[in-house]
Amino acid sequence: MKHLFAMIVLTLALGASQTAHAQAAQTEVTLTAPGGIRAALEELIPAFEKKTGYKVKPTFGSGLGTKKQVIDGVPFDVPVIQPPITDVVKSGNVDTNSAIPLASVSVGLAVKHGAPHPAVLTTEGVKKLLLSAKSISFPDPAGGAGAGVSFEQTLKKLGIAQQVESKLIRSKGGAAAMEAVAKGDAEIGFTYMSEMDVPGIDPVGPLPANISPPTQLIGFLSEHPKNAAAAKALLKYLSSPQAAKVYKAHKMEPGRPGGSSL
Repeated sequence: MKHLFAMIVLTLALGASQTAHAQAAQTEVTLTAPGGIRAALEELIPAFEKKTGYKVKPTFGSGLGTKKQVIDGVPFDVPVIQPPITDVVKSGNVDTNSAIPLASVSVGLAVKHGAPHPAVLTTEGVKKLLLSAKSISFPDPAGGAGAGVSFEQTLKKLGIAQQVESKLIRSKGGAAAMEAVAKGDAEIGFTYMSEMDVPGIDPVGPLPANISPPTQLIGFLSEHPKNAAAAKALLKYLSSPQAAKVYKAHKMEPGRPGGSSL
């Protein structure tokens, strides 16, 4: 009798556990996004969870790394991708009709706190600054960092890539590039403006768009979401007027100032 009672209790416990897991899966929505929009999304997620009751499970990585995961079919309900998006669309893993520009972010200049600021960030002024600087930190593009890829393209556009190569410090991510400036290991540093929240630095401003075009961040719905309603609710919130205010607070330009049409 005791053995039978124990079996009944165990069965009931397993059933309750399975029900709990099933309920959790129904309320969870997965999100992947590049580091350039991370700070803004981490601020938005708790408000979304409180408003809807859904639980967001986010994953953040480099711009190229995030894109590769989506192309390879790693399951995410809502991926945020930076252009070019041709390979993402060709993969068949996203609903192409769901694409919504969430925000754009520029690569900018930072100096150590208290250091002199360049008066105006013009194309010629940036070129002179880079040639005169003793050391320059930025995110390593080899790790897939979008800001790093953009900055190396800027150096090529200015025609000074070889001239400054010896003083470049390729850091592991935007935060590390800014920490190098804060510690005095680099005289100046470059990364997305949205990643300049490291203590000990002064953000100076974005680079001119003609040598450093802002990076767009585009939200999609997965072609096969675990919870279509939750995924749609999250993407709608991330493109809402409330989200636009958060993006602006993090030195980004909202992609849809009027909000989502979902």
